[in-house]
Amino acid sequence: MLSGELDNKNCYLTINAGAGGTEACDWALMLSRMYQRWAAHRQWKVEVIDTVEGDVAGIKSITLKFSGSFAYGYSKSEKGVHRLVRISPFDSNAKRHTSFASIDVTPEITDDIIIDIRPEDVRVDTYRSSGAGGQHVNKTDSAVRLTHLPSGIVVSCQTQRSQVQNKETCYQMLRSKLYEIEVTERENALKTIGGEKKEIAWGSQIRNYVFQPYTLVKDTRTKVESGNIQAVMDGDLDLFVNAYLKEFG
Repeated sequence: MLSGELDNKNCYLTINAGAGGTEACDWALMLSRMYQRWAAHRQWKVEVIDTVEGDVAGIKSITLKFSGSFAYGYSKSEKGVHRLVRISPFDSNAKRHTSFASIDVTPEITDDIIIDIRPEDVRVDTYRSSGAGGQHVNKTDSAVRLTHLPSGIVVSCQTQRSQVQNKETCYQMLRSKLYEIEVTERENALKTIGGEKKEIAWGSQIRNYVFQPYTLVKDTRTKVESGNIQAVMDGDLDLFVNAYLKEFG
């Protein structure tokens, strides 16, 4: 356990709402709360790097940075699609709905590892930050989005005070993602690094969270389950994380 080349690194955890519209955006927000509480239990530092709000409620995506002991080693177990079943608070007919969100986890690459990124391979876009922030945020294009053309990787940051700082954070995330790909290819570890990327929809989930008609959280990879869904949503994830690490390393 936790013997991988990248396991002792800090990491970025990104949540993307999948199939389900407003329901999925609300589910992404619930997962964001869950992971921030889990990180707090582990006494990791948590930073919100980027957020895209949902059209009606919740969030379309969010990127969190976890800084702490073996943050990537523990968090990599969460990479994949997470499925929610509940009676929708947005449905006046009180019907059960199924929602999906995907989790991507990338280790933070520090300055001691050199990743060469050619300027001509990167498209830089700037835009206005969203959400609270006062006059400065609303009047300047301080948010930055980088697109790495050869790989198609897109990263964005809008939480720093200046465009220069946001750009620097973006480049750090981009280097991290490129290095993770390099390590994965070198070790031929596509399966052990956290599972294949699948469509954020039915049949591809790594974990199911059922609120109705009964309460159960069940991991489809390790078969570990918990009936205390409120504790899980409050960040009690170590049962699932440790089972994954014991089985897959």
